[in-house]
Amino acid sequence: MTDGTRSAGRMGRMPWQVLWIGLAVIWGSSFLLMKLGLEALHPMQIATLRIGIAAITLLALAAATRTRLPRDGGTWGLLAICSFFLTALPFTAFVVAETRISSGLTGLANAFSPVATVLFALLLLPSDRLTPRKLLSVLLGFVGVVLIAQPWTSGQGPDLLGIAIAVLGATSYGVGWTLNRRLLGQREVPGLAHPTALMVTGLPMTLVALLVWAGAEGWSPVATHGAPDALPLALVAVVLLGVIGTGVAYVLQFEVVRAVGPTVAATVTYLIPIVAVSLGVVVLGEEVGPWQLAGAAIVIGAGVLVQSKPRSRALQPA
Repeated sequence: MTDGTRSAGRMGRMPWQVLWIGLAVIWGSSFLLMKLGLEALHPMQIATLRIGIAAITLLALAAATRTRLPRDGGTWGLLAICSFFLTALPFTAFVVAETRISSGLTGLANAFSPVATVLFALLLLPSDRLTPRKLLSVLLGFVGVVLIAQPWTSGQGPDLLGIAIAVLGATSYGVGWTLNRRLLGQREVPGLAHPTALMVTGLPMTLVALLVWAGAEGWSPVATHGAPDALPLALVAVVLLGVIGTGVAYVLQFEVVRAVGPTVAATVTYLIPIVAVSLGVVVLGEEVGPWQLAGAAIVIGAGVLVQSKPRSRALQPA
């Protein structure tokens, strides 16, 4: 195989439903893994390690499947622009948000990604037109986010800045996938080459941000943060986040898309918050109130509404 859209061996012969559930569990677990990593690592360390480990994983998979990466500088430049919004910014935003809010709430905020994609497609793609369905989905999405944030509860509700940062991460996916359609729609970046190139170009961005952040605050980029005895578990969590939660997840994504198309495959977005909240409650003892659950249901419903029309949509990972 040379197109990179299929993994070797048994994975390609597994039922797509199994891969779809696996993808939801993996991406939903990413929020738990980020929370565990924060026990001993700085957010920028986690974001940088995640992208770096994912890049190594995907480069190895691309080599194993003989996937050719882009060869012209122009394509790499456009990929770098998309990568900022699809890797560096959201991966950083989500883990920074988790320093202020629970992993479950961060997962709930991620459900805004499909709605953000619709919003920025309307703004940036001339071919996309505003329809009553799209307008309603965007409005419902914002209502759902407001319910999740509960701004009327003053200091008793979730941290508003943390919610805003998490929504920023979800919105970044919307910008990134829209730019990806606009900038790379006429360029050939087949299969596994696309996520591999995104990770490769995203790594220098987070690495520079890590060095600048560490220099500004006066700590070593390789220093631990938090309890030293938590470092082994934190490192294991980040490795899993990079290898499985980012690298392997993209392989599963391509398998599901190949089997049933992007529209059906994109429905995995609606399971991710459920997995994230469930793991946060069961593993970390987090609490999620009725307002957050109601808001999440509305946001997910908005995404279902806008994607119910048969049309290709990109997936939004955590």
